[in-house]
Amino acid sequence: MNTSSTPDGHGAAVAEKGRLDFGKSAPKVFRALIGFDAAAREGLDPALVELIQIRASHLNHCAYCLHMHTGDARKAGESEDRLHMIAVWREARHFFTEREQAALALTEAVTLVADGGVPDEVYAQAAAQFGEEELAHVLALIFTINTWNRVALSTAKVAGADGRR
Repeated sequence: MNTSSTPDGHGAAVAEKGRLDFGKSAPKVFRALIGFDAAAREGLDPALVELIQIRASHLNHCAYCLHMHTGDARKAGESEDRLHMIAVWREARHFFTEREQAALALTEAVTLVADGGVPDEVYAQAAAQFGEEELAHVLALIFTINTWNRVALSTAKVAGADGRR
């Protein structure tokens, strides 16, 4: 076991193996998050689900989730052109439908909520594209991917180490 010193001089134990396995250490919480994620996706177009997850993962700098969701999107038939344009979708709007653009804008606002909240115009654009129930599911999906990004980043998950291809 390595020991590092904290600013107050007390030693802090850091396990050799690295960070904890969240799913094993908090299985009830992990299962609840999986259930929330599954409920959020219900009724949403799988392509839209991946676009939202990819954009939030870009913004959160989560390589683990970005690798996972770009792979899932490819398996679902998403084009390489669109995958490359998600990060710059505002400059490449012609790659995305109005619904997708509204979802991407909402994803950015909710993910970066501390930078200025969710502007009324962004919310209104999303509300014009999605019915109330569908909008609630889009929001829930944004909440879940942001949570998954934080789990992966906090526990130092390694991109490509999940066995997916």
